[in-house]
Amino acid sequence: MSSADAPPVLRFAPSPTGFLHVGGARTALFNWLWARKTGGRFLLRIEDTDKARSTDESTRAIFEGLRWLGLDWDGDVVYQGANVARHKADAERLVASGAAYRDFTPIEELERLRAEAEGRKEPFKFDRRLAAYAPDEERAKLARGEPYAIRFRVPDGITQWDDAVHGHIAFPNKDIEDFVILRSDGTPVYNMAVVSDDIAMGVTFVLRGDDHISNTPKQILLYEALGAPLPRFGHVPMIHGTDGKKLSKRHGATAVADWQYEGILPTAMANFLSLLGWSPGDDTEVMMPDALLAKFSLEGLQKKAAVFDPKKLEWMNGQHLSRLPLDEVVPVVRRALERAAVPGVERFDADPAWAAHLVDQLRVRARTIEDVVRQARPYLGEAEYDPEAVQKALLKDRGASADILTATRAALEGAPAWEPEPLEAALRSLAEARGLAAGKLFTPLRVALTGLSVSPGIFDVLLLVGRSRSLERIARTIDMLSDASAA
Repeated sequence: MSSADAPPVLRFAPSPTGFLHVGGARTALFNWLWARKTGGRFLLRIEDTDKARSTDESTRAIFEGLRWLGLDWDGDVVYQGANVARHKADAERLVASGAAYRDFTPIEELERLRAEAEGRKEPFKFDRRLAAYAPDEERAKLARGEPYAIRFRVPDGITQWDDAVHGHIAFPNKDIEDFVILRSDGTPVYNMAVVSDDIAMGVTFVLRGDDHISNTPKQILLYEALGAPLPRFGHVPMIHGTDGKKLSKRHGATAVADWQYEGILPTAMANFLSLLGWSPGDDTEVMMPDALLAKFSLEGLQKKAAVFDPKKLEWMNGQHLSRLPLDEVVPVVRRALERAAVPGVERFDADPAWAAHLVDQLRVRARTIEDVVRQARPYLGEAEYDPEAVQKALLKDRGASADILTATRAALEGAPAWEPEPLEAALRSLAEARGLAAGKLFTPLRVALTGLSVSPGIFDVLLLVGRSRSLERIARTIDMLSDASAA
């Protein structure tokens, strides 16, 4: 198999200076999808060379975010900070080949030159003649231990590539200054470290955000100078908020893992992220993991900026919530109930069949797991009565409501079994005997049982609340209405 035909090696390389944000997660997802689609490899590199800002907490948050999304990686995690010796060796190798040179220019002198350029309203560009030392002079500086940076000697010509997303891109080399690849303190600059690591890791396809397009010509020059084969490059669009501005904290939760506490399922988040800068080529929007992997292609990657719309995410989450196997949803709801300290959550463990029935009934009326938690409260503990629902369904005519609920309670109490069919028969007979539409019974009953105006079908509600609690809640509501009437 030729190198062109070999399965690609892709990587995700976040900096551990914060949480895994939405943009980074989307990039990781695209890399993972293409690696898994093609039988390639998906590698993870933590770019922790900025020791002042890199934290173990951020590294753990990156792992957590990737795992929550269901993204696994191949091989061991590579930590960039462990490879600084190689980065320096590669930089010195470029000096030895003449592709780079040492620059002993003091920082103060560079700052003065930069200020002068700004005063002339010109962009500052390093003049390599400042570092054109005679061999004896350079040796003397080295002998004295003078600090130096290493700069890449940008050749004449054009640097170009065929981008997997944007097509042909070209940069005139005259617009690229001789850029620093190793600082005077011996630490590598981003572009040097990235290229050195990608070569060592055997990366053959670099798929990342299009904010890196300006770095790509510099990196291509470094690959060529190091005699390494060029990887394929692809740059996916940035993600904006609904206001058209770059996504940031002002748009809400931008750390991917935080969305699980907003009631979002990982499969829904992956589905939603995939459509930020990619299209399956048809009208399909809701895709479970297997379908998403089957449909993903590079041809579907788009150039235009994507928009992160939380309302669309909630809608998509509702679709996943209703489509996922029930046995995958129940544990997620169980954990959310426990996190919210909802009383009675232990019933999930004591009666799994009842818990599955409850979640199955509630999820079709929910967009998020938090919606399910809110709706589940009356079935696990005491009902909390929504004032608007009570006013509309019960208090408009207290006397009539009390009368209907009294008759309803008697009909339910006389049902031969607490099962949907006999309960329905009892209530429909009551409605017919009173010349009422069934809804005239069901609406006040629903509020009496759950405190809410929206719920599963009334017979499922009766089954889930149970006989004794249902009859007790109806009696309590009748007392409340009677007290209010007397008052």
